[in-house]
Amino acid sequence: MARNPPTRKYRKRKSGRDPVLPPPGKGKLRILQRRSGIGRPAVERRTLEALGLKHHQDTVVKPDHPALRGMLYRVRHLVAVTPAKAKE
Repeated sequence: MARNPPTRKYRKRKSGRDPVLPPPGKGKLRILQRRSGIGRPAVERRTLEALGLKHHQDTVVKPDHPALRGMLYRVRHLVAVTPAKAKE
């Protein structure tokens, strides 16, 4: 009997997919909500609300600090994070 091909769960992650963020505590981060919070656990929906994201494709700029990094880690599959420009 042949083995089944590896599922997505066990595939290796491609390197270089996530942009490199500045060290914590320096500058500001631009947060874009990529996916909706509909159908997600309440903890994730409340985290999006605490970040100030109200709807899909919404963008906010926040000063970087460890608590913000923790919130972003919790909803990392719903948002895209980039360093903010000086004007923002």
